[in-house]
Amino acid sequence: MRTKDIFIIGFMLFAMFFGAGNLIFPPALGFQSGEFFWPAILGFILTGVGLPLLSVIVGSISEHGYKESLNKIHPLYSIIFLVMIYLTIGPFFAIPRTATTAYEMGVVPFLNQSNGLSLFIFSVLFFLLVLWIALSPANLSNSIGKYLTPTLLVVILLLIFRALIMYWTNTPQTTAVAFTSEIPFIKGFTEGYLTMDAIGAIAFSIIVLNSIRSLGITNKKDLLIGTIKSAVLAAALLGSIYGGLGWISNRVALSTVFPANQNAGTFLLQYISNEAFGSFGIMLLGVIVFLACLTTATGLIAAVSEYFNSLIPSISYKTFAIIFTLISLVLANQGLDQVIETSVPILSIIYPISISTVLLIAFAFFVPSPRISLLLPLLLITVESLLSVAHKSDWLTLSWIEYLPLYGYQLEWVPLLIVGCIAGYLAGWKQPRINY
Repeated sequence: MRTKDIFIIGFMLFAMFFGAGNLIFPPALGFQSGEFFWPAILGFILTGVGLPLLSVIVGSISEHGYKESLNKIHPLYSIIFLVMIYLTIGPFFAIPRTATTAYEMGVVPFLNQSNGLSLFIFSVLFFLLVLWIALSPANLSNSIGKYLTPTLLVVILLLIFRALIMYWTNTPQTTAVAFTSEIPFIKGFTEGYLTMDAIGAIAFSIIVLNSIRSLGITNKKDLLIGTIKSAVLAAALLGSIYGGLGWISNRVALSTVFPANQNAGTFLLQYISNEAFGSFGIMLLGVIVFLACLTTATGLIAAVSEYFNSLIPSISYKTFAIIFTLISLVLANQGLDQVIETSVPILSIIYPISISTVLLIAFAFFVPSPRISLLLPLLLITVESLLSVAHKSDWLTLSWIEYLPLYGYQLEWVPLLIVGCIAGYLAGWKQPRINY
């Protein structure tokens, strides 16, 4: 695989990851974490960069991606899990969020006030452009990797470097209560869930594989190596920009208070852009946001449509792309905060299951394992995640769940993963092994 191809595919993957949440969550985290910025941002990067990197690489273990890997665990689990993943990072949450973020940060600053009509008009135009690009999935790596991503990188690095120079001697913000009452690293780790990148990587991995195949590479080993190189490049870019956005927000000196009706991350970026470049900065930010959200939405529409087309071949890729674009358009008109608020409990359920699935497939790649050693921990984690979210949301009172190890760190699923895997391995000692 040529260096040029690694950069094109790596840029494409970076651009698909770097969307709405990647823009608004690091600044909010940087501002609120105060003196605990570094442990908080490292935790955020672990879930926002490290896990997506691992997920993309694990997706290339099997020639046909996660669909093939999950079928070896159980065909029914493969369908249920992937449908859940694709709908979550697709039309139900992540894609609508790209449009609402682009609207709030690229359009609202130029209006007297936000209103439903302007959001509707913008979202229609936004999704028409997304659909137009997504309808040619074979050219996706060229469209995004060659043209859109370099433009996005230049523009956002210009903003970060300018703000770094301005705020270099400033002191950190006052630490928010959330980062003094919890371990900052763990707080950053769970905040990273909101980017949806670790589960988005499960969807994007097949696009990476298909892009590498389009170069004439079909050997399983070469596909894996090409994926690793491209994913590492994307991860390095993501980590650098997360750290930059978080740091400048950690050091900005605000001369005003947060508006009550605006997302913290969007406000911080607008404020910093204005300080750095004046009214031109707001326009610059609008370009950054639009390009970031456009590339992510396009990649997601393509990934979700390709999967459902493979699941139901009688319905064409084009039809699925139109259907999911329309659903995203409708849900985007709820507004940004409503989309984020609705996604939080869902992600708290899906993330532990997704991370565990990726880790178990990686483990089975190195240590061939009986099927039950993968199914048992996944069953335990699914039940626990559902009950934990029900308890934390006051839907059910289950005080006993608070006594689970690592509950206070929101990592109570980790011991279940380990114990379930060991117990399943012993129970299936004489059963056939899954080999990847």
